[in-house]
Amino acid sequence: MALADGSEEIETITPIDLLKRAGADLIIASPKGGMVYLAHGVKMISEISFDELEEESFNMIILPGGLPGAYNLRDSLPLDRILRKHMAKGLPVAAICASPAFVLAHKGLIKGYLATAYPGCEEGYFDVKWQIGKKVVVDRNLITANGPGAAYPFALEIIKTLFSPELRQRLSQDTMFE
Repeated sequence: MALADGSEEIETITPIDLLKRAGADLIIASPKGGMVYLAHGVKMISEISFDELEEESFNMIILPGGLPGAYNLRDSLPLDRILRKHMAKGLPVAAICASPAFVLAHKGLIKGYLATAYPGCEEGYFDVKWQIGKKVVVDRNLITANGPGAAYPFALEIIKTLFSPELRQRLSQDTMFE
């Protein structure tokens, strides 16, 4: 989970919570490591900085949205290198809210992909096949969602991708989502 000052709380905490319930070995990273101040004042501690992760490989990279969080993720050069290497290998990336547009599309990493984002964020990024109005969109190795209200189905789709449809269904039922 990549986060930065200004990341959206719901889009950060919901996937973290469900991934922990699934038994994921989750690393929470940020530009400098340590304390991160989310968009609405919640404080989180990231375990490691992006610089310290550059040589690592991950099963998935997750990008919450929120402003200025998405801009802060976009502007991190170490995260840029990590994302480019990860996507070049065809490994999964999940991004929600502003991050599909302001991070991934801005970097040219999702040209030709189907994706969704927070309404209006997609403007000016014409090389992505935006699916505006859809809560969650999956295309190849990319999972995108359109905002805080989609955080739960977004997190469940991540679990389906990383683990199994059965675990996704069980967690959905155990948490009384469906």
